[in-house]
Amino acid sequence: MPQQDAAERIRNFEEVALGYDAATAVDEAERCLNCKNKPCVAGCPVNIDIPAFIELIKAGDFLGAARELKKTNSLPAICGRVCPQEEQCEKLCILGKKGEPVAIGRLERFAADYEAAHAPSTSSGCADGVKPENPDLAKYHVAVVGSGPAGLTVAGDLAKKGYSVTIFEALHKTGGVLRYGIPEFRLPRDILDREIHYVESLGAKIITDVIVGRTFTVEDLLSDGFDAVFVGTGAGAPKLLGIPGENLSGVYSGNEWLTRINLMRAHREEYATPIKIPKNACIIGAGNTAMDCARTALRVGAEQVTIVYRRSRTEMPARAEEIENAEHEGVIFKLLTNPKRFIGDEKGAVKAIECLRMELGEPDESGRRRPIPVENSEFIIEADTVIVALGQNPNPLIRTTTKGLKTESWGGIIIDPETGMTSIPGVFAGGDAVTGEATVISAMGAGKIAAEGIDKFIKKKYGLES
Repeated sequence: MPQQDAAERIRNFEEVALGYDAATAVDEAERCLNCKNKPCVAGCPVNIDIPAFIELIKAGDFLGAARELKKTNSLPAICGRVCPQEEQCEKLCILGKKGEPVAIGRLERFAADYEAAHAPSTSSGCADGVKPENPDLAKYHVAVVGSGPAGLTVAGDLAKKGYSVTIFEALHKTGGVLRYGIPEFRLPRDILDREIHYVESLGAKIITDVIVGRTFTVEDLLSDGFDAVFVGTGAGAPKLLGIPGENLSGVYSGNEWLTRINLMRAHREEYATPIKIPKNACIIGAGNTAMDCARTALRVGAEQVTIVYRRSRTEMPARAEEIENAEHEGVIFKLLTNPKRFIGDEKGAVKAIECLRMELGEPDESGRRRPIPVENSEFIIEADTVIVALGQNPNPLIRTTTKGLKTESWGGIIIDPETGMTSIPGVFAGGDAVTGEATVISAMGAGKIAAEGIDKFIKKKYGLES
């Protein structure tokens, strides 16, 4: 896929991957074998009929391909950009056994973008005549807490069925992790806004600046006329290292760093969001969030950016594409290295990291080789900004303000995996609030399960089952 030149893109926040043109999309679609048993579909958490939409691209019916996608996925332009297709649908593509799999994600992005550019009724994200399956369900109300990928999926699916859906978002902007956690160079804001508007056009109502658990509780929603509640509050509580110096000025969690820039626009002069422009930035971790933090640091003006990771490149959990993009942009990788303490200056600001060299032992419970410290191997890395990007745990507010809600010891909400129902009848949950930090598409898959669970719950409660 064509991209912005690396030397140019580190000076802007414009999208790096430029997408397929029509001819390239058709050529790629022609590679699809249209397998009878559709193995790729088994790898899709939202059950897109992948061969069907690709066949429409083959035939040149690009708008038809977009409509096929939207039968099961209300956010195709987002999924086409940020989903790890190489670990899901593309991993099961027959062609991948001896060569390159069909580029399903890129074709999904192409179809969604083509629709936006060429269909007047959908260019602003409108539902293009989609009507509720059962308008009589409009008298039943569902509250969705959180407007991230899980919440948007639940809202879109239930609105299509005919339910009245209201999304409550704590922040002043919608999108959850899609907005505050993913940089614009991977997911442009106009694309995100278009997809959210599509969900609204299906009939979902969104109310921002409402903190469920503070403004009112889940119990309040159930007693105030909502027939069911879905909790999709995500994972925003950072995992920290617990080493000396972690409270020094200039040490950020990955979530805080990305939120300041992605949501609060710290990189733009007209916004008053405080952030220090790094000279030497070090990012601890090697997942997708770490890559986003590193590449964002370059774009706000850092002179040098280093990824510090305790294992080798083979064990890095980030997508290969994101690692390669970071490398091309000049990010340095300090592997088999683990922070021991952060060192501050006389003003209480971080100035360096004392690290240990590591070697790999036998695999641990994650399946990756366990990092073992090398004795007496301490060394210093200079850094005036440190970003700890080791993942997030579920936001604690709902679990601490909702009586009877059962959770895991680490904070994940316990649900019935078949329905998404929590320990409280009528309260459902999904996405990172249940699993901890995971992928956008897995949150969307959980949202689809919960939407079906809510539909069955309400119909059973009111005797609507046929």
